[in-house]
Amino acid sequence: MDGQREQARMPLFSPFEMGNTDPADLAARLEKAGYAAPLRAAVTPGGEHGDLVDLALRALDVFQQDGSLFHPYTSKYDAYLAGKAALTEEETRGLVAFEDPARGNCASCHVSRPGLDGTPPHFTDYGLIALGVPRNRDIPANTDPTYFDQGLCGPLRTDFTGVTDYCGRFRTPTLRNVALRQVFMHNGVFHTLRQVMEFYAERDSDPGKWYPRGAGGSVMKFDDIAAAAHGGVAEAVNQEPPFGRRPGDAPALNAREIQDIIAFLGTLTDGWSAKKTAGR
Repeated sequence: MDGQREQARMPLFSPFEMGNTDPADLAARLEKAGYAAPLRAAVTPGGEHGDLVDLALRALDVFQQDGSLFHPYTSKYDAYLAGKAALTEEETRGLVAFEDPARGNCASCHVSRPGLDGTPPHFTDYGLIALGVPRNRDIPANTDPTYFDQGLCGPLRTDFTGVTDYCGRFRTPTLRNVALRQVFMHNGVFHTLRQVMEFYAERDSDPGKWYPRGAGGSVMKFDDIAAAAHGGVAEAVNQEPPFGRRPGDAPALNAREIQDIIAFLGTLTDGWSAKKTAGR
């Protein structure tokens, strides 16, 4: 896609995301929601009529380029990095476990330290990674047992179709404001941070907790990746800590460490202030 304006068009018309059927459908929704007049007034001072969808895309583009709105960096962790806040004991333990390559190892993908030029951490390396999360059977498309959203290798993306080493790879998201989310992973299969953290800790040590069993009772691990791609799964799915354990092993993170990391993730929510915290 050439630029953020056209990139914004994709989720608006994707049947798996916003689900607008065509530009006329979206324009009607914008009119009904009361956005049409403000959009026209903001983009064309005289309020002249124009392509309403184009105006919406332009507004989204401008919003994403406005740093103070799109990424204000006003979390408690930003204040901590600036020496203006102290983390609690629980949050400090969580940060240590988050960055520990033998435990959470989260910072290997969700970079937690400022850049060399002092840029605040984005909590993503913008990489593509396969985690092998369980299939979300609440997604209508998944009622078809032959349908698989395999990220980098299709079906919506076609330039890597059949490249099994790429199957199941999705962009690493930022963890900023993650404590405000209610849906997690590329397919929305988890709804709490605790579920996410327990999956990371137990995917390989207790796979039966996360994946269904076949007719013979065996665990159908990585059930959201097509069987044809399973030859490349061993190479593609992340095996670095906290993954890579054997069934029956102790999980990579215990219950307290999971809670500590969740507490730390709460420090990544924008809009923090010492006064607001003291007033709880």
